[in-house]
Amino acid sequence: MATGRTTVTEAAVREALGKVRDEERGGDLVGLGMISGLTLRDGHVLFSIEVDPQRGPALEPLRQAAEKAVAAIPGVLSVTAVLTAHRGAGAAAPSAAAPRPAAPGGAQSRKLPIAGIGSIIAVASGKGGVGKSTTAVNLALGLAALGLKVGLLDADIYGPSMPRMTGITGKPNSPDGKSLDPKENYGLKVMSIGFLIDEETPMIWRGPMVQSALSQMLRDVNWGTLDVLVVDMPPGTGDAQLTMAQQVPLAGAVIVSTPQDIALLDARKGLNMFRKVDVPVLGIIENMSYFCCPNCGHRTDIFSHGGARTEAEKLGCDFLGEIPLDIAIRETSDSGHPIVVSAPDSPHAETYRGIAARVWAKLRSGAGPVAPRIVIE
Repeated sequence: MATGRTTVTEAAVREALGKVRDEERGGDLVGLGMISGLTLRDGHVLFSIEVDPQRGPALEPLRQAAEKAVAAIPGVLSVTAVLTAHRGAGAAAPSAAAPRPAAPGGAQSRKLPIAGIGSIIAVASGKGGVGKSTTAVNLALGLAALGLKVGLLDADIYGPSMPRMTGITGKPNSPDGKSLDPKENYGLKVMSIGFLIDEETPMIWRGPMVQSALSQMLRDVNWGTLDVLVVDMPPGTGDAQLTMAQQVPLAGAVIVSTPQDIALLDARKGLNMFRKVDVPVLGIIENMSYFCCPNCGHRTDIFSHGGARTEAEKLGCDFLGEIPLDIAIRETSDSGHPIVVSAPDSPHAETYRGIAARVWAKLRSGAGPVAPRIVIE
């Protein structure tokens, strides 16, 4: 007797969606060209439904009907459908930085906490290439080393790196076809879009799709009880950061920068963005702070040194620590064995644990998660 899981095909998904009708437009989702971004991997299905922005708030039943239709296909383990605004020809493009209209009574500023999660912190940078993801995973492991229950969310939809850095492969389980169980390794609960797509598959998604995917990876994941959820943000100050600030009660943000002036300029932008949306900045970390030759011990400040500490003093925030440029940190991250767990007695692991202890102390001394408020200038 043949065994094995039924393979889900794109044709089967489109056939199912072809039976879901948009009654107002008088046609089905496929025939009306409303389906885009369809991604399939090992029984997990993701797609977007393009709708007129004016109708968006009223189309949640349509989104649910689409998910239900696809979930009925044999072999489908989970379905994620997101509504994304589609502008007609000649329609004005909304400003990427423009906040949504405030809800009556200031409801926009009251963000619902995520059940079971004590504090959520964002690890961010103003630009790419500064070692933010390496810092995030080792910070999370440093927090876990304190005896805390820690989760790690890879919020970089376009360039997810946590599957490789945490040494996790395979897809997450879905107990009910609606939610996902996080993957686990080294005592961390981890979620990443990289678990649902092939490593070399590009994510060609519009901003609203990214926002919806982030929201679902936060709220439709069975995180359980966590003391801290560390969110590895994509670089920059775009949709992902605004989504986190608008939808999630962040307890604070950690900014990662290298010491040179151009990196500090971008780090300053990232820091100011979080401040504008009332997210506390827990401090700045200087990564690739210096290089010590492993043979002779000679120290070279390749990217200058001390710039992040000086910047922290200028901006009135804490300097959390400096991490050297060291091949061991790079090799352990690339191999999926971060240095905090692969070489716990090393000075680098000690530094990460020290930074984690300072971050946790700041979280405990605060008044709890802060619900951000969008400031219109």
